[in-house]
Amino acid sequence: MKKYHLLFVVFLFSLTMSAQSTGSFLLNLYGGYTFSDKVDFDSSYAKVEDGFEYGAGLEYFIMENASIELKYNRLDTNMPLYTKVALPGFGIPAGGQVNAGDDKGAINYILADYTYYFGSSSQKAVPFLGAGAGIAILESPQSGSGTYFAWEIKGGVKIKTDSAFSVNINAYLQSMSAAVGYDYYWDYYWGPVAVTDYASTFQFGIGAVLSYDFKK
Repeated sequence: MKKYHLLFVVFLFSLTMSAQSTGSFLLNLYGGYTFSDKVDFDSSYAKVEDGFEYGAGLEYFIMENASIELKYNRLDTNMPLYTKVALPGFGIPAGGQVNAGDDKGAINYILADYTYYFGSSSQKAVPFLGAGAGIAILESPQSGSGTYFAWEIKGGVKIKTDSAFSVNINAYLQSMSAAVGYDYYWDYYWGPVAVTDYASTFQFGIGAVLSYDFKK
């Protein structure tokens, strides 16, 4: 986990140096509420519950209406795991929670985003759409830490002020995918064939971003 934080700091420093002679460069502080999702497995299912998501990013405008950003967001949440079948040896009925009392976890998103702003830079309220991809570092109460592919899409309105500060009101959809085992199929020529089985989260959220423009 520490090496990802170090890489993030180095990247931010290099962007700061380059931005001194090029386009606008913004520091973004994130806060939002992310809603829950259910993830199904063969004999169990898990929930990633609602939680407050927060973080920071550095956004660099490659042109007047388009930017790239590297950001880090963290979602602290509970991840209860439920069995679909009874586990008599553990005293857990079908539908019972397997990890009661030990379900706290977190998802750390490190994403590279592209955002396009519609309208003129002179407008006070500018709508935008964006998308990004990167990694999610899952801190799971069941399996420890793991690193997985992640992506997001987002949209909202940027509200400018006469100062260096602005506020974004936005909605977002984030997803994380992980291999969770194999499904087996019978092929006439090859016999049993194992195909990797993937599970994904899809979490919708709403939030706000406080931005500071270093060039103002």
